[in-house]
Amino acid sequence: MPDAISAWVAILLVSGVTLTSRLSGPFLMARLPMSPAMERFLQNLSLSVIAALVASILARGGLREAASVAAAILAMVVLRKAIWAMAAGMVVAAGWTFLAA
Repeated sequence: MPDAISAWVAILLVSGVTLTSRLSGPFLMARLPMSPAMERFLQNLSLSVIAALVASILARGGLREAASVAAAILAMVVLRKAIWAMAAGMVVAAGWTFLAA
């Protein structure tokens, strides 16, 4: 059973590191001064993560994913609401899958 024990040790180790980083983040941010550059970085971080996720989906995907992202971009440009852009992308992807099946 050494494989099961090493798996549990790895799980506990990773969960401990995750918990420590989650708890220490707000603690450190409350005590460190916030510079304007750091504030801009944190504000734009979520946008860069979303852009990276969309880019990786497009790189691995096909026409369905490209059409969904294009519909979401078009809805965002026209309506200026993120919820409608997400809905447009999901509707195009679901419709494409439904019609292809």
